[in-house]
Amino acid sequence: MKKEIHPDYHEINVVMTDGVEFKTRSTWGKAGDTMRLDIDPTSHPAWTGVHRLLDTAGQLAKFKGRFKDFDIKV
Repeated sequence: MKKEIHPDYHEINVVMTDGVEFKTRSTWGKAGDTMRLDIDPTSHPAWTGVHRLLDTAGQLAKFKGRFKDFDIKV
C-alpha cells in the first residue's frame, strides 16, 4: 500500500438503541470514540417486521379518496 493516502483505521465503540455495546474497527471518528445509533436492526421496521404507516399532511386520506373506486384495500 502507498503510505499516507489511506484513512486511519482504528477501534471504536458502538452503542445500539437498546443499549447493547460492541467494539469494531472503522475510519469514523477517532480511536476510542463512541458511535450511538439512532436506528439499528433491533428497532428498524425492515428487520423487525413492525411497520407504522404515518399519515403526513393527509397524504394517506388523499390517496384513499383518489383510488376509492378501485377495489383495493389500503
